[in-house]
Amino acid sequence: MQCQSCQKREATVHLTEINDGVRTELHLCEQCAQQEGIAIKSQIPLNELLSTLLASQPAEGELLDDSDTKRCCPHCGFMLEQFRKEALLGCPYDYELFESSLLGLIEKAQNGHTTHCGKVPSRMPADAQKQIKLSILRQQLESAVGSEDYERAAEVRDKINKLE
Repeated sequence: MQCQSCQKREATVHLTEINDGVRTELHLCEQCAQQEGIAIKSQIPLNELLSTLLASQPAEGELLDDSDTKRCCPHCGFMLEQFRKEALLGCPYDYELFESSLLGLIEKAQNGHTTHCGKVPSRMPADAQKQIKLSILRQQLESAVGSEDYERAAEVRDKINKLE
């Protein structure tokens, strides 16, 4: 796939953004991504990836709420016993059904977070994190102006100025 910006080089950076239910994809080469202010991190070494995944596996006894172990999901038939063995859920409804048992585990695996706030590696250099924040804020500013939410746009503009 060719870069959507320069139309010359192979696209190696693939961004997917979903705003108000509308999905947009952007495919850029590394040079164009850097010009757009998108920080690029090289691939994570396999041993680091595996150790991270294994660290988030539930230990025996981490799923505390025994009342959930006998419950069965009406959508997929999944039982919490399976999660202890496979560390995978059956369907999206399982998060709601087994919330009381999974919340502590999710917090542990996500460094205390229980809501998704984007994918940014925790060990990323500070300047790269700053560039990502600026890029996100610029998109938010564009969206706020587009929806004529000028109060929000002013707040975002001030945040951008503070970061720059």
